[in-house]
Amino acid sequence: RGTRGAMTVHAHEQDTSSPAWKRLLELIDQAADDGRELFAPAKELGWNLWSQIHSLPHAIAKLTRVKHLLLYGSSLHRVPPEVGEMVGLENFDPYTSYRLHWFPYEIIRCPRLVDSTVSTRAIYGNRKTLLPFPDLTSPATAAALKLVRPGRCSVCRGPFRDEPLARWTSRRVATDTLPLLLFACSHQCVKDV
Repeated sequence: RGTRGAMTVHAHEQDTSSPAWKRLLELIDQAADDGRELFAPAKELGWNLWSQIHSLPHAIAKLTRVKHLLLYGSSLHRVPPEVGEMVGLENFDPYTSYRLHWFPYEIIRCPRLVDSTVSTRAIYGNRKTLLPFPDLTSPATAAALKLVRPGRCSVCRGPFRDEPLARWTSRRVATDTLPLLLFACSHQCVKDV
């Protein structure tokens, strides 16, 4: 049970010109329009297309009436901060998404989120696997952070006047303690976490 080597945040870029990505955007629009409570993209995309999705689009912010986000068995590397706009979300289920090691801090903004099913052995900071948090100052991780950085402060939602301060924190989210990545606009916002 020793610690693993140095970790980095995945820098894998999503192919936004692929049929899988375009179809996922269509599904999000349909779900937003029809007000469905369950969003399970794998079921509608099929496993072949679903396996090509490495990051959910920012458009998930439209899914304000979705109560259950089912991401079972995904190839996701990251969830965008816009997950925090899913104000109706009650159940977050990325179980067996083994490439998903952390979550955006903004997920704490989901006021109704009470249930989660996360593969905790795959997440950073897990006491059993000792999967360490990546060093946010390493060059490899710094490049990846540009892919995941939100447009505003994770804490106060204000604009960034300078380079944002990236930090790890762990917090209870629904039924799991999750590693959260936040981007703060100031040292005060870091203290407020």
